[in-house]
Amino acid sequence: MDDKQVARVLSFRWLIFAVLAIAYCLVYFHRISLSVVTGELQREFHASAGMLGLLGSVYFYCYALMQIPAGLLSDSVGPRKTVAVSLLVATVGILLFSLASDITVAIVARALVGLGVSMVFIPAMKIFSQWYRTHEFAHMSGMYQAAGGVGVLAGTWILGLLVDHLGWRASFRIIAGCTLATAVAAWLVVRNRPADKGWPSLDEIDRNERAAGPAAGAIGLRQGIRMVLAEKHFWLIGAWFFFDCGIFFGFGNLWSGPYLMHTYRMDKVQAMALLSTIAWGMVLGGPALGVLSQRILKSRKKTLVLCMSVLSALLLLTTLAPAGLPRAALVAWFFLFSVCSSAIVIVGFTATKELFPVEIAGTSIGVVNFFPFFGGAVFQPILGAILDAYGKTAANQYPVAAYRTVMLVLLLSALAALGCSILMKDTYRK
Repeated sequence: MDDKQVARVLSFRWLIFAVLAIAYCLVYFHRISLSVVTGELQREFHASAGMLGLLGSVYFYCYALMQIPAGLLSDSVGPRKTVAVSLLVATVGILLFSLASDITVAIVARALVGLGVSMVFIPAMKIFSQWYRTHEFAHMSGMYQAAGGVGVLAGTWILGLLVDHLGWRASFRIIAGCTLATAVAAWLVVRNRPADKGWPSLDEIDRNERAAGPAAGAIGLRQGIRMVLAEKHFWLIGAWFFFDCGIFFGFGNLWSGPYLMHTYRMDKVQAMALLSTIAWGMVLGGPALGVLSQRILKSRKKTLVLCMSVLSALLLLTTLAPAGLPRAALVAWFFLFSVCSSAIVIVGFTATKELFPVEIAGTSIGVVNFFPFFGGAVFQPILGAILDAYGKTAANQYPVAAYRTVMLVLLLSALAALGCSILMKDTYRK
């Protein structure tokens, strides 16, 4: 091994990270994009809140169902192929969505998008486990979550501008082209491990022998799943993901825009500008929480408990005063909401990975990643049904009382997530 090889490994991994970060931007872009075009879709497809909730939730159902297969494919076929092919599927779904003639076609298209982008995060985590050292993983995961925040920013502010100037259909065709280009870049640039380039692994670079245990590939797929499902602490993490991400996906990704427009009488531009603070919460919160759990608190559990406590307090505030916060307080509310319900998930994934051997990193993260998107799939239509139960006012808006009930449901879910985090095992190791 020479110094040039070491330098190539340590520099090339950033190129891989950049491509995968763009892919993750697109994942979050599609996740939040419906909140920008809710009004257009309601008018064009004559859809109720419940139907829009179904349109939003089908993405999450497909995403959730694909998490275990995504983990298995990452550990067997390989993460590079998984990412590239899945982005091609997403491209087809986006094009179909832009051409949808009715709500049924739109639902099918969103299902394809969900299937496609569902296999980006887990393969990326698998790749990072090969290109970055163990003590670097939490920090890199935080940076990756920040990339998702850029996707939220694009899915609110930039998409809003595109829709205003080009219309929603043309805007999504442009995004389809970006997704296709990213799929090609993933195929050409990304590699599963340094050995695929003929370079030494980080273990070899650090001149450390692997700890005694199963050799890479020695744990079969079925055995890996059994190991994950048999771990009692895994189920607490899974339940935490369900409630926490149900809150973020159900409200932050779909009903936050209508909430601001209906309760605070904001227009679309004002609402999207304020919701961009969700993106900044992810961009700044992801790396910050990685450092907080790794270097300051030195605890995954304490970090999770802290964020769930803050999230519960935020939702208690809006339950008591759903339309009574000043503009500056709303900006702070949505920023902290993003940090505590979205950026925090990277600590949850790190805790999951640390529960199991690195050989089943893809499988363990894949299995647990079912829960956040199942939460999103459940929460979006439930919140829509609550709004429909109250009905719209003469101004064609949902009343403040409807959103108060929505906030109460979210508050109870946050308290459930807090309980799960208190009972979790702390997986942090020096």
